[in-house]
Amino acid sequence: MNKIVVVGAVAGGATVASQIRRLDQESEIVVFEKDRDMSFANCALPYYLGNVVDARDKVIEATPESFYDAKQINVKPYHEVISIDDMTNTVKVYDRVHDTTFEETYDTLILSPGCRANTLNLDNSIAFTLRNMEDTDAIETFIEKNQVKTALVIGTGYIGLEILDNLYERGIAPTLIHRSEHINKLMDQDMNQAIIDEMDQRNISYRFNEQVTKVNGNEVHFESGKVERYDLIIEGVGVKPNSEFIKSSNIHLDDKGYVPVNAQFQTNISNIYALGDIITSHYRHVDLPAHVPLAWGAHRGASIIAEQLAGNKDIHFKGFLGANIVKFFDYTFASVGISPQELSNFDYEMVESIQSTHAGYYPGNTKLHLRVYFDKSNRRIIRAAAVGKKGVDKRIDVLSMAMMNKLTIDELVEFEVAYAPPYSSPKDIINMIGYKARNK
Repeated sequence: MNKIVVVGAVAGGATVASQIRRLDQESEIVVFEKDRDMSFANCALPYYLGNVVDARDKVIEATPESFYDAKQINVKPYHEVISIDDMTNTVKVYDRVHDTTFEETYDTLILSPGCRANTLNLDNSIAFTLRNMEDTDAIETFIEKNQVKTALVIGTGYIGLEILDNLYERGIAPTLIHRSEHINKLMDQDMNQAIIDEMDQRNISYRFNEQVTKVNGNEVHFESGKVERYDLIIEGVGVKPNSEFIKSSNIHLDDKGYVPVNAQFQTNISNIYALGDIITSHYRHVDLPAHVPLAWGAHRGASIIAEQLAGNKDIHFKGFLGANIVKFFDYTFASVGISPQELSNFDYEMVESIQSTHAGYYPGNTKLHLRVYFDKSNRRIIRAAAVGKKGVDKRIDVLSMAMMNKLTIDELVEFEVAYAPPYSSPKDIINMIGYKARNK
């Protein structure tokens, strides 16, 4: 019988434990989670605070009690793994409830500790980060208790954009600041104009090249010299890996503190695996390393690890494509493939098209902007980005499949769209990209 210890009980950890149990009814599985909650829908948190998700229970997918009843897996919240001894196959665990420390042995160790939110250390009771259910409950309680009317949102990553959107829809007046003009960095910068337009349309205040210098009570001082008052501050200024405890072991970390894994999600130590936001791997379609801290990769990693442990040694991870998407008011922004910053590694061409999302005579038409990059040496697609009010997800998903199968940009002319006037045009925007590429 194998004894399996899992570090972390959110998307990666809870899923890998569940997948292992599906294939293995005998092994002992213990999951240590340093925080209060397990298996919550992290991506739902901004929408819960915006009252779009109307019940807290809808965000919590399992409790330790329900998880054990269903799967006979022990999940121990408020138990933080503080060190690993890979020579003796033990972890040291701090029990936060009882303020005690103990050692746990393992045959297989799986790391899914995730990342934590960066903070500006404003040392102020109105400033919050949003990373887990404890953060979410604290913000919700604060909003209700203090009848929050205004909020400062710092940062323009997905958390910043989603929380601003949802606070506004809740009736809280937000202001957005960012330390540079480089916003929503997974998108081509000129395709982010709709973010500005959506805020202008709603008279939402925003300033770029702006930072907070200090906070006194509700009074916020800015680098620009402005002083303004807010009821609430949400910091969305990136994350850092929860990997300090790993440094006690012989597990390799990269220079940013992430854990490189192979195609089986193994670390450099054969009986220690890692998955989720903590890992770095590789792209599927190009020869570059990749760090893609999104939900799909955690779930795929969980399945591969479980099958490996069950004896399927042929299964392996083929790599990330980096598909991502975010809603901001009426617009959707999405991309797939390498980041804009990684384009410099290639001799590439770009093709783009702006056209209606469906037949022009059908009501409710809107414009869709699609941009595709391809490697000139083999004409394979290396990146695509799209923005629009409708149809963005469909086109990016189609291009993700094209990249997965290493299609060239020229082969997009053969994409057979499911056409009817409410949904597309006989010659879809993806077809148009392929036809335009003939001139490149």
